[in-house]
Amino acid sequence: MSNEQHLRQLLSHIDGQGYKAYKQIKGSYEFPDFNLYIDHVQGDPFALPSKVRLRVDQKRAQIPAGLWPNSVRQVALEDFIARAVRQSVQALVSPKKGSGKSGLVFIDAGRQEVLERTAAVITEDWVETRLQVGLPAAGRRILGKQATAMLCKEIPQIVEQALMWKNIDHEQCRTFVECVENQEAIYQQLDEFGLVAFVANGAVLPRVSGISDLPLLGMQVVGFRAPESLETRIEVPNHLPSGETMIEGLGIPKGITLIVGGGYHGKSTLLKALERCVYAHIPGDGREYVITTRDAVKIRAEDGRQVEKVNINPFISNLPQEISTDSFCSGDASGSTSQAANIMEALEVGAKLLLLDEDTSATNFMVRDARMQLLVHKDQEPITPFVDRVQELYDSLGVSTVLVMGGSGDYFDVANTVIKMQDYRPYDVGNLAREIVDEHPTQRQVETPESFGQVTARIPQAKSFNASRGRREVKIEARARDLLMYGSDSIDLRYVDQLVEISQTRAVGHAIYLANQSMMSDSATLQDVVEALEHFFDQNGLDALDPFYREEYHPGNFSRPRKYEIAAAINRLRTLKQKISFNK
Repeated sequence: MSNEQHLRQLLSHIDGQGYKAYKQIKGSYEFPDFNLYIDHVQGDPFALPSKVRLRVDQKRAQIPAGLWPNSVRQVALEDFIARAVRQSVQALVSPKKGSGKSGLVFIDAGRQEVLERTAAVITEDWVETRLQVGLPAAGRRILGKQATAMLCKEIPQIVEQALMWKNIDHEQCRTFVECVENQEAIYQQLDEFGLVAFVANGAVLPRVSGISDLPLLGMQVVGFRAPESLETRIEVPNHLPSGETMIEGLGIPKGITLIVGGGYHGKSTLLKALERCVYAHIPGDGREYVITTRDAVKIRAEDGRQVEKVNINPFISNLPQEISTDSFCSGDASGSTSQAANIMEALEVGAKLLLLDEDTSATNFMVRDARMQLLVHKDQEPITPFVDRVQELYDSLGVSTVLVMGGSGDYFDVANTVIKMQDYRPYDVGNLAREIVDEHPTQRQVETPESFGQVTARIPQAKSFNASRGRREVKIEARARDLLMYGSDSIDLRYVDQLVEISQTRAVGHAIYLANQSMMSDSATLQDVVEALEHFFDQNGLDALDPFYREEYHPGNFSRPRKYEIAAAINRLRTLKQKISFNK
């Protein structure tokens, strides 16, 4: 390992040379308080920034081992460290130094969600953070002095401020870790209380805007308050800001729950919180004590999506021209067929809670009222509406539903719980809804020609996955949170609402490649594949998602996706071929 002085000499020597001379600094360097590893050097100032790692021995960092005695706390602490590094970068790194990405220092820290990620790693022996650094240049000539200032002055300052326990805000760090651990404790108790979700009293659900995930602040914010009849008290292991260890809030029970109310009264805001809170959230987000079962999947209509051999027969059958729906294929699915496929695909990989909003659903898929039934007889209508399947989903398959519904009271007949949002406050109106059902019985007929049946398992065909592009054997690129390039094919993820950041999308793409290389077989169903990936993550972490990964190397920026989003991406790959499994 070279020392800091050697790095300074190298940078001085290559000052003014062509940019490719930066390749000479690749390697490891020992500084007084940390080690700098330059794992990859960009070939051009406009290319992706260089990859570096900063590692501090625990004898120097002195981060208390008691702060992270379990995996939940470790993920939380690593997430906190990544955020601390980002904050230091913003405070210490001077403005842009040259052309292209010169002077950029980036760490893949999270937003409102706390996720397992590759940005920071802590062990008993050391703490490490992984950065991307834009090595400075003027045009394509090396700016050696600016590079020296970045690597030998600014980087050590970041290490000192963000990776040394003596300079970390101890209270803020402990509060962060304990908050995440409390969230996990609530999640672990949902089953015991017969719940699929919990929304704490005082939670702040509204966001600043439709394009911001930050909490809305100010006098106009109405804190959440559970109706007494649905209030649940859950114990957590760490003290809350109030000093208590019992937290009260709305418990959403298993079964069918309707969220009703007038427009702009908070229905969709509540559902959006439930959708996002399959992940832990940072203290101060407002939703940190909103907890949803991790087997919850948001369902919506998705016109134009790819569908490959999905059994949508429980919802759609007897299509014109005798088109099969027990192995339905389409390159341009309609609203109703796409929504049916989305449900069946979620069930196929283990979903236990469906989240739906009438605003993003196909109207004809959700309900057919009595008058429409009289005009268009059932033998002329291939769709069995969701209202006629939702109870069976719970009774037969144990799958609960939370549904935002403002336009059809026909769902009162099947609802176990009805929550009315009024002026952003929830009210338990289940008894009133049942009275309305008794006084105003529906005139519509239940349209279930046969029982729901079993969910059909499918086997993805490994030969239909091609990650190559041009001369590159593997080319996988997340261009946005909702757009993944897999080889030459683009996967449209705009309507996969529970992907929350681009690093998850990147991990999804590489997870598909990993599965294709080692987990797909002639008998492995899609559920087998995504569950094998989850086991792999649990055992090996995320570093090995890089297909060219080797130990002691920056693996790239990944954050952990759920199996449901991995399956969703696979299902939207337009080259995908599947075959039906007759064993499951």
